[in-house]
Amino acid sequence: MKNLKIAIQKSGRLNEKSVQILKNCGLVFENYKSSLITSVANFPLEILFLRDDDIPGYVEQGIADLGIVGENVIDESEAQVSYIKRLGFGKCTLKLAIPKDSTIEDLKDLNGKAIATSYPVILKNFLDEYNINADIRLISGSVEISPGLGLSDAICDIVSTGGTLKSNGLKPFADVRRSEAILIGRKGLEDNHILCELVQRIESVLMAKETKYVVLNVEKKNLSAVTTLLHGVKSPTIVPLAEEGWVAVHTVISEDDFWEKINRLKAAGAQGIVVMPIEKIIM
Repeated sequence: MKNLKIAIQKSGRLNEKSVQILKNCGLVFENYKSSLITSVANFPLEILFLRDDDIPGYVEQGIADLGIVGENVIDESEAQVSYIKRLGFGKCTLKLAIPKDSTIEDLKDLNGKAIATSYPVILKNFLDEYNINADIRLISGSVEISPGLGLSDAICDIVSTGGTLKSNGLKPFADVRRSEAILIGRKGLEDNHILCELVQRIESVLMAKETKYVVLNVEKKNLSAVTTLLHGVKSPTIVPLAEEGWVAVHTVISEDDFWEKINRLKAAGAQGIVVMPIEKIIM
């Protein structure tokens, strides 16, 4: 059986979480910082450690079969690859930002202005959508200092917290592109059985991350009110307790509405609520 190759970021903000999600899938491998490739001991997969900018092209060319990379990098490269799975980490936004004292108030005010960016392709597509003709200036690294140096009137760059913008006297102006880490694959690989197995493992890990396992006690007279609030993988498991008239309820609940759901369960009569993390959920 031929191994597949997956490319992940060698260093940077996606490296640690890319390694972690693969290890959470039960894959055993060494994260060699000084090597470009490592083999997975218990799965037909090899891992390539590359610059994130190179990953879409390597996948498109078939040098790597799969890759984990940010959407912004994929769009900027214009590589022809398949989007296989959104991974829920590495979330950020490509934003337009302007100096705090700028007279720019509307997108149309960018006509004729100079915009510095490391993402000229994405920026041009965005400006074309709004029929804006601006001077796009390609800058690699430290884009946020360009307005202060008189090199541009605005910038277009990745923003996570906004702290870097603020420290350079800039303010967010408009969102250009939201991004997160994506599992991509070369065209034609979609039905590969190794890929299908890997995706199933990733989905089980992601689903477990988004849910909590809950055990609670409730009087039988309040059981209906409690169970109507619980929509787990299927229906809750009900187990009689030694004390007459009481049962234990086992289920999973979503992380998104966790605290709201817990408070509603208590109001409906639930007691002794125990909440536990879930490692994996296999559907």
